[in-house]
Amino acid sequence: MGEEETTEINEMAIKCPVCAVEGFATSIMKEIEIPHFGKVLETTIQCKKCGFKHSDVIALEHNDPAKYSLKISEETLSVRVVRSQSATVTIPEIGVKVEPGPKSEGYVTNVEGILTRFEGAVKKAMQLFQDEQSQTNAQNTLEAIEELINGERTATLIIDDPFGQSNIVSDDVVISEIPEEELQQLKTGFSHIEDK
Repeated sequence: MGEEETTEINEMAIKCPVCAVEGFATSIMKEIEIPHFGKVLETTIQCKKCGFKHSDVIALEHNDPAKYSLKISEETLSVRVVRSQSATVTIPEIGVKVEPGPKSEGYVTNVEGILTRFEGAVKKAMQLFQDEQSQTNAQNTLEAIEELINGERTATLIIDDPFGQSNIVSDDVVISEIPEEELQQLKTGFSHIEDK
């Protein structure tokens, strides 16, 4: 993260939102300038008592709605990805998709980090859905993710952001407009989630 420029850090001891113990939790807020993206506020809450940790990245600059697409290959695994809390992340070739929800977090990672997040989500789903069909589908998805991480196949990473606060930092990214009908669905879905 050396190319990022931290402009301001605010750190304070707080009451933990989980275990409610005073003074063991720390809240850190950093304003960061990310090249090709702009300013973001990175927040982290961590409790030394119970181990609770929550991180979020909030874009401080607004852009037009956009769809970002990148071919996932061995060469693009290290490409920087900024996902805002309002963005939908999809890899259609392997049938995985993450939509914003009530606990949706923004984050800064790379393409391999996105794949690792999907891998973790599929493993959690395997624990919830024990039927044979779900287990088979999940195993096939895990194998596809592993092949992508190992550079043995390609696929497309798509990030749809109705508020234009995400980014894939690469010369190879294709940035396009989100069709109006699709944009309204993304915005409506996000506002309904936020209202809950």
